[in-house]
Amino acid sequence: MAELLHSLKTNNKTIYVSLVIVLFFFLFLDYIPGLSAYSSWLTPPVALFIGLLYALLCGQAHPKFNKKVSKYLLQYSVVALGFGMNLQASIASGRQGMEFTIISVLGTMLLGWFIGRKCLKVGRDTSYLISSGTAICGGSAIAAIGPVLRAKDSEMSVALGTIFILNAIALFIFPVIGHWLGMSQQDFGTWAAIAIHDTSSVVGAGAAYGEEALKIATTIKLTRALWIIPLALVTSVIFKSKGQKINIPWFIFFFLLAMIFNTYLLDGVPQVGQAINHLGRKGLTVTLFFIGASLSRDVLKAVGIKPLVQGVLLWLVISLSTLAYIYYF
Repeated sequence: MAELLHSLKTNNKTIYVSLVIVLFFFLFLDYIPGLSAYSSWLTPPVALFIGLLYALLCGQAHPKFNKKVSKYLLQYSVVALGFGMNLQASIASGRQGMEFTIISVLGTMLLGWFIGRKCLKVGRDTSYLISSGTAICGGSAIAAIGPVLRAKDSEMSVALGTIFILNAIALFIFPVIGHWLGMSQQDFGTWAAIAIHDTSSVVGAGAAYGEEALKIATTIKLTRALWIIPLALVTSVIFKSKGQKINIPWFIFFFLLAMIFNTYLLDGVPQVGQAINHLGRKGLTVTLFFIGASLSRDVLKAVGIKPLVQGVLLWLVISLSTLAYIYYF
């Protein structure tokens, strides 16, 4: 076994390139008549699992490339998904989740401070970053809030690692739990958007559950992500960090423009929007592979038990409270 692991690590770049080629090959088959059935197995959760398996067995290959490509490919894919959505229908279906967003964001930040600082004695910045990532949109929130907070690279890495681990778990188990509970497309989309951290995992879980769940989850999640801006401003006031740059997620506005374009300009030619939306789904699948391949054993070791416990407890609270809200309100 030791020799096998050594061999995998030695040839990790070759294996990495081979996996990328295989992924693109099977995704391309979906566009060839009669061969699309051979690509049906390559879903977002499967792509993430392949990336995770590669990272844990072979180690990281091209970490900077992974990080950069996954960031921009996710943004382009989300914008492309907007071409398959109707503006009025998306706003109407996502209104329930938008109303709950305000309560959940504020509640998660306060609860995160209590669990992280008072109960577990996690470092101030690390605890705040984990709470921010859980409250809004995972890694994007941490990347935006970190510079405002003047957090150290090690604190950013621990927070990102904690959120990443929970994202990977959520993408696999949320659709299973949703089917087990018999959740509707509307309910699951709302639950996934609020209870799963990163946009990539939210969209992946929604796509795995169904077409309507994907639309609802994406709309609510991107609306929730806009909270990065007021949170960053409040953070700068609380921690007296004036003059720090705020990373605004501009791709959300392009997603909105894509929905407007699809609703009012492509109404007569729906096949155009559907084709772009289909490309977005393929892009998301590849993105999740790159995200999975970004994990490493070093990341797992760096996280530590206390930050992970804080992340898990916050995740459980927001998941269960969202379920209660959906079923009883």
